[in-house]
Amino acid sequence: MSVGNWAVEPLAAYLRQALPGCSGLPQVERISGGQSNPTYFVTFPERRLVLRKQPPGILLPSAHAIDREFRVLRALDSTAVPVPEVLLYCEDRAIIGTPFYLMERLEGRVFHDCTLPGVMPAERRAMVLSVAEAMAALHAVEPATVGLADFGRPGDYFARQVSRWSRQWLENRTREDPAMDRLIEWLPRHIPAGEEQSIVHGDFRIGNMMFHPSEPRVVAILDWELATLGHPLADLAHFSMAYVTAPDEYGGLLGLDLERLGLPDLRQFEQAYRQASRHGLGLLPFHMAFALFRWAAIFEGIAYRAQSGTANAENAAEIGRLSAVFAQRAVDYL
Repeated sequence: MSVGNWAVEPLAAYLRQALPGCSGLPQVERISGGQSNPTYFVTFPERRLVLRKQPPGILLPSAHAIDREFRVLRALDSTAVPVPEVLLYCEDRAIIGTPFYLMERLEGRVFHDCTLPGVMPAERRAMVLSVAEAMAALHAVEPATVGLADFGRPGDYFARQVSRWSRQWLENRTREDPAMDRLIEWLPRHIPAGEEQSIVHGDFRIGNMMFHPSEPRVVAILDWELATLGHPLADLAHFSMAYVTAPDEYGGLLGLDLERLGLPDLRQFEQAYRQASRHGLGLLPFHMAFALFRWAAIFEGIAYRAQSGTANAENAAEIGRLSAVFAQRAVDYL
Protein backbone atom coordinates (compact mmCIF):
# COMPACT_ATOMS: atom_id res chain seq x y z
CA MET A 1 0.00 0.00 0.00
CA SER A 2 1.40 3.39 -0.98
CA VAL A 3 0.42 7.05 -0.85
CA GLY A 4 1.94 9.17 -3.57
CA ASN A 5 5.58 8.08 -3.80
CA TRP A 6 5.94 6.47 -0.38
CA ALA A 7 4.78 3.19 1.18
CA VAL A 8 2.54 3.02 4.26
CA GLU A 9 4.01 -0.19 5.72
CA PRO A 10 7.38 1.30 6.86
CA LEU A 11 5.53 4.19 8.49
CA ALA A 12 3.16 1.81 10.29
CA ALA A 13 6.07 -0.28 11.57
CA TYR A 14 7.84 2.84 12.83
CA LEU A 15 4.75 4.19 14.60
CA ARG A 16 3.95 0.86 16.25
CA GLN A 17 7.31 1.18 18.00
CA ALA A 18 7.15 4.94 18.66
CA LEU A 19 3.58 5.60 19.83
CA PRO A 20 0.92 3.72 21.79
CA GLY A 21 -2.38 2.91 20.11
CA CYS A 22 -0.89 2.40 16.64
CA SER A 23 -1.63 -1.26 16.01
CA GLY A 24 -2.26 -2.65 12.57
CA LEU A 25 -2.09 -0.78 9.28
CA PRO A 26 -3.48 2.78 9.22
CA GLN A 27 -5.63 4.44 6.64
CA VAL A 28 -3.68 7.32 5.11
CA GLU A 29 -5.44 10.16 3.32
CA ARG A 30 -3.86 13.26 1.77
CA ILE A 31 -5.38 16.51 3.05
CA SER A 32 -6.18 18.73 0.10
CA GLY A 33 -5.33 22.41 -0.09
CA GLY A 34 -2.17 24.35 0.64
CA GLN A 35 1.06 24.83 -1.27
CA SER A 36 3.69 23.92 1.30
CA ASN A 37 4.35 20.71 3.18
CA PRO A 38 2.18 17.70 2.24
CA THR A 39 -0.15 16.74 5.09
CA TYR A 40 -2.02 13.49 5.71
CA PHE A 41 -4.60 11.98 8.03
CA VAL A 42 -3.15 8.79 9.53
CA THR A 43 -5.96 6.81 11.12
CA PHE A 44 -5.43 3.70 13.21
CA PRO A 45 -8.35 1.78 14.76
CA GLU A 46 -7.55 3.33 18.15
CA ARG A 47 -5.76 6.57 17.26
CA ARG A 48 -6.23 9.49 14.86
CA LEU A 49 -3.11 11.39 13.83
CA VAL A 50 -1.93 13.97 11.34
CA LEU A 51 1.40 13.60 9.52
CA ARG A 52 3.23 16.51 7.94
CA LYS A 53 6.30 16.01 5.75
CA GLN A 54 8.63 17.76 3.40
CA PRO A 55 7.77 17.57 -0.31
CA PRO A 56 9.99 15.46 -2.54
CA GLY A 57 12.53 16.91 -4.93
CA ILE A 58 15.08 19.71 -4.76
CA LEU A 59 14.03 22.38 -2.25
CA LEU A 60 14.96 26.02 -1.92
CA PRO A 61 17.41 26.77 0.94
CA SER A 62 15.59 27.05 4.30
CA ALA A 63 12.23 26.15 2.70
CA HIS A 64 9.92 23.44 4.10
CA ALA A 65 11.73 23.37 7.45
CA ILE A 66 9.36 21.05 9.25
CA ASP A 67 11.81 20.69 12.13
CA ARG A 68 11.13 24.36 12.89
CA GLU A 69 7.38 23.75 12.66
CA PHE A 70 7.67 20.95 15.19
CA ARG A 71 9.81 23.06 17.49
CA VAL A 72 7.47 26.05 17.60
CA LEU A 73 4.36 23.89 18.06
CA ARG A 74 5.95 22.03 20.95
CA ALA A 75 7.07 25.31 22.54
CA LEU A 76 3.60 26.86 22.31
CA ASP A 77 1.81 23.82 23.72
CA SER A 78 2.06 25.22 27.27
CA THR A 79 0.72 28.68 26.35
CA ALA A 80 -2.69 30.21 25.63
CA VAL A 81 -2.03 29.96 21.88
CA PRO A 82 -4.37 27.38 20.28
CA VAL A 83 -2.13 24.80 18.57
CA PRO A 84 -2.33 21.06 17.84
CA GLU A 85 -0.39 18.74 20.15
CA VAL A 86 2.75 17.47 18.42
CA LEU A 87 3.97 13.98 19.27
CA LEU A 88 7.24 13.20 17.52
CA TYR A 89 9.66 14.35 14.84
CA CYS A 90 11.49 11.90 12.58
CA GLU A 91 14.40 12.88 10.35
CA ASP A 92 15.03 9.37 9.02
CA ARG A 93 14.40 9.61 5.27
CA ALA A 94 14.35 5.82 4.94
CA ILE A 95 10.80 5.63 6.34
CA ILE A 96 8.76 7.75 3.91
CA GLY A 97 11.45 9.49 1.86
CA THR A 98 11.60 12.80 3.76
CA PRO A 99 11.63 14.03 7.37
CA PHE A 100 8.17 14.27 8.97
CA TYR A 101 6.36 14.88 12.23
CA LEU A 102 3.16 13.61 13.83
CA MET A 103 0.50 15.45 15.77
CA GLU A 104 -2.85 14.59 17.32
CA ARG A 105 -5.81 15.08 15.02
CA LEU A 106 -8.25 17.75 16.17
CA GLU A 107 -11.90 17.98 15.22
CA GLY A 108 -13.01 21.29 13.82
CA ARG A 109 -13.93 23.42 10.82
CA VAL A 110 -11.43 24.82 8.32
CA PHE A 111 -12.49 27.37 5.72
CA HIS A 112 -10.53 28.42 2.65
CA ASP A 113 -12.99 31.22 1.88
CA CYS A 114 -12.99 34.39 4.00
CA THR A 115 -16.79 34.63 3.77
CA LEU A 116 -17.07 31.46 5.91
CA PRO A 117 -19.65 29.73 3.69
CA GLY A 118 -22.27 27.64 5.43
CA VAL A 119 -22.01 29.65 8.66
CA MET A 120 -24.88 31.80 9.89
CA PRO A 121 -24.10 35.53 9.58
CA ALA A 122 -24.62 35.97 13.32
CA GLU A 123 -21.68 33.62 13.97
CA ARG A 124 -19.25 35.01 11.41
CA ARG A 125 -18.34 38.17 13.29
CA ALA A 126 -17.43 36.24 16.44
CA MET A 127 -15.38 33.74 14.45
CA VAL A 128 -13.31 36.39 12.68
CA LEU A 129 -12.78 38.39 15.87
CA SER A 130 -11.62 35.18 17.57
CA VAL A 131 -8.88 35.09 14.91
CA ALA A 132 -7.75 38.52 16.10
CA GLU A 133 -7.67 37.25 19.68
CA ALA A 134 -5.69 34.13 18.72
CA MET A 135 -3.19 36.30 16.85
CA ALA A 136 -2.80 38.60 19.83
CA ALA A 137 -2.29 35.56 22.11
CA LEU A 138 0.58 34.40 19.90
CA HIS A 139 2.21 37.81 19.86
CA ALA A 140 1.91 38.07 23.65
CA VAL A 141 4.19 35.06 24.20
CA GLU A 142 7.70 36.07 25.20
CA PRO A 143 9.97 33.88 23.04
CA ALA A 144 12.59 33.36 25.74
CA THR A 145 10.04 31.99 28.21
CA VAL A 146 9.17 29.08 25.88
CA GLY A 147 12.69 28.33 24.68
CA LEU A 148 12.47 30.24 21.39
CA ALA A 149 14.87 33.11 22.05
CA ASP A 150 17.01 31.86 19.16
CA PHE A 151 14.13 31.04 16.80
CA GLY A 152 15.05 33.99 14.57
CA ARG A 153 17.48 36.87 14.31
CA PRO A 154 16.75 39.86 16.56
CA GLY A 155 16.03 43.29 15.08
CA ASP A 156 15.71 44.71 11.56
CA TYR A 157 12.93 42.25 10.74
CA PHE A 158 11.32 44.18 7.90
CA ALA A 159 14.68 45.14 6.36
CA ARG A 160 15.74 41.50 6.32
CA GLN A 161 12.38 40.34 5.01
CA VAL A 162 12.33 42.86 2.18
CA SER A 163 15.83 41.77 1.23
CA ARG A 164 14.95 38.08 1.44
CA TRP A 165 11.82 38.23 -0.71
CA SER A 166 13.46 40.60 -3.17
CA ARG A 167 16.26 38.09 -3.58
CA GLN A 168 13.84 35.19 -3.94
CA TRP A 169 11.94 37.10 -6.61
CA LEU A 170 15.11 37.82 -8.56
CA GLU A 171 16.35 34.23 -8.30
CA ASN A 172 13.07 32.46 -9.14
CA ARG A 173 11.03 34.80 -11.30
CA THR A 174 9.43 33.44 -14.43
CA ARG A 175 8.71 36.87 -15.97
CA GLU A 176 9.44 40.60 -15.76
CA ASP A 177 7.21 42.78 -13.57
CA PRO A 178 7.58 46.60 -13.27
CA ALA A 179 5.36 46.57 -10.16
CA MET A 180 7.78 44.28 -8.33
CA ASP A 181 10.69 46.41 -9.47
CA ARG A 182 9.01 49.48 -7.97
CA LEU A 183 8.27 47.72 -4.67
CA ILE A 184 11.84 46.44 -4.38
CA GLU A 185 13.00 50.04 -4.71
CA TRP A 186 10.29 51.65 -2.48
CA LEU A 187 9.98 49.31 0.51
CA PRO A 188 13.54 49.56 1.93
CA ARG A 189 13.25 53.37 2.04
CA HIS A 190 9.96 53.41 3.96
CA ILE A 191 10.45 50.92 6.82
CA PRO A 192 8.79 52.38 9.95
CA ALA A 193 10.93 53.19 12.96
CA GLY A 194 10.79 50.89 15.98
CA GLU A 195 11.18 47.14 16.25
CA GLU A 196 8.59 45.31 18.32
CA GLN A 197 9.48 41.60 18.36
CA SER A 198 7.37 38.50 18.89
CA ILE A 199 6.85 35.01 17.53
CA VAL A 200 5.18 35.48 14.16
CA HIS A 201 3.28 32.79 12.27
CA GLY A 202 4.12 34.02 8.78
CA ASP A 203 0.93 32.83 7.04
CA PHE A 204 -1.86 34.07 9.27
CA ARG A 205 -4.98 33.65 7.11
CA ILE A 206 -8.44 32.17 7.44
CA GLY A 207 -7.40 28.91 5.76
CA ASN A 208 -4.88 28.25 8.54
CA MET A 209 -7.45 28.59 11.32
CA MET A 210 -9.37 25.62 12.68
CA PHE A 211 -12.61 26.59 14.39
CA HIS A 212 -14.52 24.60 17.00
CA PRO A 213 -17.01 22.17 15.40
CA SER A 214 -19.99 24.15 16.69
CA GLU A 215 -18.72 27.20 18.59
CA PRO A 216 -17.46 30.46 16.97
CA ARG A 217 -13.86 30.27 18.20
CA VAL A 218 -10.44 29.22 16.99
CA VAL A 219 -9.24 25.90 18.42
CA ALA A 220 -5.98 25.61 16.45
CA ILE A 221 -3.65 27.68 14.30
CA LEU A 222 -2.26 25.47 11.53
CA ASP A 223 0.69 25.45 9.10
CA TRP A 224 3.71 26.93 10.92
CA GLU A 225 6.20 26.53 8.08
CA LEU A 226 7.02 30.25 7.91
CA ALA A 227 7.12 30.93 11.67
CA THR A 228 10.04 32.92 13.06
CA LEU A 229 10.83 35.83 15.37
CA GLY A 230 9.67 39.06 13.80
CA HIS A 231 7.35 42.02 13.91
CA PRO A 232 3.77 41.24 14.98
CA LEU A 233 2.31 43.70 12.45
CA ALA A 234 3.58 41.42 9.69
CA ASP A 235 0.95 38.85 10.77
CA LEU A 236 -1.74 41.50 11.17
CA ALA A 237 -1.06 42.91 7.71
CA HIS A 238 -0.99 39.45 6.20
CA PHE A 239 -4.46 38.59 7.50
CA SER A 240 -5.70 42.06 6.53
CA MET A 241 -4.75 41.46 2.87
CA ALA A 242 -8.14 39.77 2.51
CA TYR A 243 -9.79 43.17 2.88
CA VAL A 244 -7.85 44.73 -0.02
CA THR A 245 -7.99 41.82 -2.47
CA ALA A 246 -10.98 40.51 -4.43
CA PRO A 247 -12.78 37.16 -4.16
CA ASP A 248 -11.05 35.85 -7.30
CA GLU A 249 -7.67 36.90 -5.89
CA TYR A 250 -7.11 34.07 -3.40
CA GLY A 251 -10.50 34.50 -1.78
CA GLY A 252 -10.40 38.14 -0.69
CA LEU A 253 -13.29 40.30 0.52
CA LEU A 254 -12.87 43.46 -1.55
CA GLY A 255 -16.20 44.58 -3.03
CA LEU A 256 -18.40 42.32 -0.87
CA ASP A 257 -21.13 43.55 1.47
CA LEU A 258 -19.46 42.74 4.79
CA GLU A 259 -22.36 43.96 6.88
CA ARG A 260 -24.80 41.67 5.08
CA LEU A 261 -22.39 38.77 5.47
CA GLY A 262 -22.01 39.47 9.18
CA LEU A 263 -18.25 40.04 8.90
CA PRO A 264 -16.26 42.74 10.71
CA ASP A 265 -14.58 45.29 8.48
CA LEU A 266 -10.84 45.95 8.51
CA ARG A 267 -11.08 48.73 11.09
CA GLN A 268 -13.08 46.51 13.45
CA PHE A 269 -10.69 43.57 13.03
CA GLU A 270 -7.65 45.77 13.62
CA GLN A 271 -9.30 47.34 16.66
CA ALA A 272 -10.06 43.90 18.15
CA TYR A 273 -6.45 42.87 17.66
CA ARG A 274 -5.06 46.09 19.15
CA GLN A 275 -7.30 45.79 22.22
CA ALA A 276 -6.18 42.20 22.82
CA SER A 277 -2.50 42.79 22.06
CA ARG A 278 0.23 43.76 24.52
CA HIS A 279 1.68 46.49 22.28
CA GLY A 280 -1.39 48.30 20.87
CA LEU A 281 0.24 49.02 17.49
CA GLY A 282 -1.74 49.55 14.30
CA LEU A 283 -1.13 49.17 10.57
CA LEU A 284 0.66 51.70 8.37
CA PRO A 285 0.67 51.74 4.54
CA PHE A 286 4.13 50.14 4.58
CA HIS A 287 2.83 47.04 6.38
CA MET A 288 0.08 46.38 3.83
CA ALA A 289 2.39 47.01 0.87
CA PHE A 290 4.98 44.69 2.35
CA ALA A 291 2.43 41.92 2.95
CA LEU A 292 1.21 42.08 -0.65
CA PHE A 293 4.78 42.22 -1.98
CA ARG A 294 5.85 39.24 0.09
CA TRP A 295 3.03 37.11 -1.23
CA ALA A 296 3.67 38.22 -4.78
CA ALA A 297 7.16 36.74 -4.32
CA ILE A 298 5.75 33.56 -2.72
CA PHE A 299 3.22 33.10 -5.52
CA GLU A 300 6.02 33.51 -8.04
CA GLY A 301 7.88 30.74 -6.24
CA ILE A 302 4.84 28.51 -6.74
CA ALA A 303 4.84 29.40 -10.45
CA TYR A 304 8.53 28.52 -10.60
CA ARG A 305 7.89 25.13 -8.98
CA ALA A 306 5.02 24.53 -11.41
CA GLN A 307 7.39 25.09 -14.31
CA SER A 308 9.99 22.75 -12.81
CA GLY A 309 7.40 20.07 -11.98
CA THR A 310 7.86 20.06 -8.18
CA ALA A 311 4.68 21.93 -7.13
CA ASN A 312 2.49 20.18 -4.53
CA ALA A 313 -0.94 21.31 -5.71
CA GLU A 314 -2.64 20.73 -9.03
CA ASN A 315 -3.61 24.40 -9.28
CA ALA A 316 -0.07 25.68 -8.66
CA ALA A 317 0.16 27.33 -12.08
CA GLU A 318 -3.15 29.12 -11.52
CA ILE A 319 -2.05 30.35 -8.09
CA GLY A 320 1.29 31.40 -9.55
CA ARG A 321 -0.45 33.96 -11.77
CA LEU A 322 -1.52 35.76 -8.61
CA SER A 323 2.05 37.01 -8.23
CA ALA A 324 1.37 39.74 -10.79
CA VAL A 325 -2.03 40.50 -9.25
CA PHE A 326 -0.66 40.99 -5.72
CA ALA A 327 2.31 43.05 -6.92
CA GLN A 328 -0.03 45.43 -8.71
CA ARG A 329 -2.36 45.54 -5.69
CA ALA A 330 0.58 46.64 -3.55
CA VAL A 331 1.49 49.43 -5.96
CA ASP A 332 -2.16 50.50 -6.23
CA TYR A 333 -2.39 50.52 -2.44
CA LEU A 334 0.56 52.90 -2.20
